[in-house]
Amino acid sequence: MPRSSKSAPLQPGTSVGRLFALACLFVGFAALGTWAVYDQFAGQSLSFDMRLLQWSTLLPIAVLLAVYFAADGLRLHFTLRALGECLPLKRIFSLVFINIFFSNITPMATGGGFAQMWYLQRHGVSLGVAGAATTIRTLLAVIFIFTLTPVFLLTSEVLRDQAVIGAIGGWLALLIALYLGFFALVLLRTRWLIVPLSTLFNAARQLHLIDSARHRRWQFKLRREMLQFARSFKHYIGGNRTDVLLSIVFTCIFLLALFSFPALLIASLDYDVDYLISVGLLVVTTFIMYFSPTPGASGISEGVFGSFFSTLLGVEHLVLVTISWRALTIYLGMVAGLIMMQIEFGRQRDMQ
Repeated sequence: MPRSSKSAPLQPGTSVGRLFALACLFVGFAALGTWAVYDQFAGQSLSFDMRLLQWSTLLPIAVLLAVYFAADGLRLHFTLRALGECLPLKRIFSLVFINIFFSNITPMATGGGFAQMWYLQRHGVSLGVAGAATTIRTLLAVIFIFTLTPVFLLTSEVLRDQAVIGAIGGWLALLIALYLGFFALVLLRTRWLIVPLSTLFNAARQLHLIDSARHRRWQFKLRREMLQFARSFKHYIGGNRTDVLLSIVFTCIFLLALFSFPALLIASLDYDVDYLISVGLLVVTTFIMYFSPTPGASGISEGVFGSFFSTLLGVEHLVLVTISWRALTIYLGMVAGLIMMQIEFGRQRDMQ
């Protein structure tokens, strides 16, 4: 049975205003980023091309969207199965869209993980297992993206010609090492995190930010959930091999679908662009998005995408493809996630 909503880290009564403010920030930054592409890379040129509305374009886009969202849900589904948990696919796919919404209104996608943990906990998955599932799900994608990024940086002539890459190439290598090192620490030495987190709780108690009862309760939950998190990761490694393999396979399918959208849009406009070049540019764009401080990398993602693809597209199509790419991969999912989140909040209010 679903757990009581009292344990959920998100509360509808207190979070709606914040969510609206963050959503407004997302829209504002996205608009600024799109304007920057229009002004700096597209020569202030913009036109709509009816070829994007032809059935020869819409049908492949619909198929790719179906694969994209289905693979996103199935990679989490099989990760949970490898951890010994099994939720109905209906719940899993609701979580896919809720995650897209929260990931794109919080800086560096931090909210997506908390939203997934909140949702899974509401549907009977312990916090430690939920944390392990969402972390492993993210880590699988990170490993692929962070492995491919240096390959494309070293082999792509288009990327080597980008001034921004030459300026921050060293920083990118450092960020890759730090990010993977952090995940290795979280997964392989989880116990090491108990001391600094416990110290934070002690400081909050000394500053009278929390009372003694809550301090004791949080300290207990911290140790319990962190240890369960560590056990869950070991459980995943030693879990059913088929489930582990399928979680990796569907991660690959999800990323391949994600990276294929620009190539499909560009081909529909009759540009002759090498598929691997398009994929490589989006892999590096996605990598940079992981470290963007704006909500959902809004603004920065549009700017980087416009900068990279300006060498492949005519000025009249650059803004159009930038907006279409974000609409297909992010905006549609965010709208669906907002609707499903409101349904969940409605159920939570009914349970109270």
